[in-house]
Amino acid sequence: MKLQYKHTIYACFIGYIVQAIINNFVPLLFLTFQSQYGISLQRIALLTGLNFGIQLVVDLLSAGFADRIGYRSCVLCAHVFAAAGLIGLTVLPEIFADPYIGICLSVAVYAVGGGLIEVLVSPIVEACPGDEKEKAMSMLHSFYCWGHVGVVILSTLFFTVFGISNWKILALVWALVPLFNCFLFAKVPIASLLEEGEKGLTIGELVRMKRFWIFMLLMACAGSCEQAVSQWASAYAESGLQVSKTVGDLAGPLLFAAFMGSSRLLYGKFGEKIPLEKFMWISGILCLCSYMLIGLSTVPALGFVGCALCGLSVGILWPGTFSLGAKGIARGGTAMFALFALAGDLGCSGGPTYVGFMAERFGGALNLGILAGIVFPILLLIGLFLYHRSQPQQ
Repeated sequence: MKLQYKHTIYACFIGYIVQAIINNFVPLLFLTFQSQYGISLQRIALLTGLNFGIQLVVDLLSAGFADRIGYRSCVLCAHVFAAAGLIGLTVLPEIFADPYIGICLSVAVYAVGGGLIEVLVSPIVEACPGDEKEKAMSMLHSFYCWGHVGVVILSTLFFTVFGISNWKILALVWALVPLFNCFLFAKVPIASLLEEGEKGLTIGELVRMKRFWIFMLLMACAGSCEQAVSQWASAYAESGLQVSKTVGDLAGPLLFAAFMGSSRLLYGKFGEKIPLEKFMWISGILCLCSYMLIGLSTVPALGFVGCALCGLSVGILWPGTFSLGAKGIARGGTAMFALFALAGDLGCSGGPTYVGFMAERFGGALNLGILAGIVFPILLLIGLFLYHRSQPQQ
């Protein structure tokens, strides 16, 4: 069977499922790590920062080497690192006297894979033949959400049937996904993002453009708005809303991911009917409201509504900024996508870490930590205003 570009897009979809596993499996174990290994909430918060921090370093470096090495070699390495890190979680914590070191090493390894995946799959899809790139990009990023939903549901079912103490077995099962996709990426066709003979902008040329920095602000805020709630949703539901782990995992991260995926899927289907910039404005305002609802609510049902509303609101922010950037900066190329991913991962790292530290200052109250994160949607709206001002006058 000869694989076609539709199979390339399928492989990219699975790539984002791998990204979802990397970013969302370990957060389900935050309280388990706290009880099993005696790790403090503040140290656990640093795991998220480590994951996205390494991803952003990889984003920055890949801007220089991805084109030279080639998309295929880089994306294959990405999946190998992802699988190795997940497998490492089952072994490394037991090797070191301080299990936290083993967990950190495992997170660092799969974070390298996550960083490469984030940089590569969007330009690979953008380079595939076809029209309606905005819708395709939104559909691509929706698979991160469906991967997130799958991670939460299947992990919760596993924990319910086999017990949370067997989480290492599940880590090995999840490692099979990047291994499978590695073989798929080895076979599918991969096109170049630029036309033959065309040269993309250099990093130096990009950083001298004012509009580029507006997009970087939007990407950082998109990552912060999304992950500041996503990474803490399970722990917030358990400790803040006083529900069981099963209910917390299902009603916290699951609601968030399902509504985020629905937002991206709907725009992927009906995006031509809604101007992207307008949709992002509405999303930013909804995000602001969701942070207030999560932070101020003392009723569990309203807290869960806040998680769902946040997921719905942030869905378009990341892929929407990618699409605006692809249209607004001609010949941005791989360097632009890599730097966008860098800014997004900076937000993904800083947002949850900031929430964790603020919660610690408020005596472990995660709802107040999330409320302190309201600064992220405010900055996003400022970024959208600056983008609108930068548009050529009609």
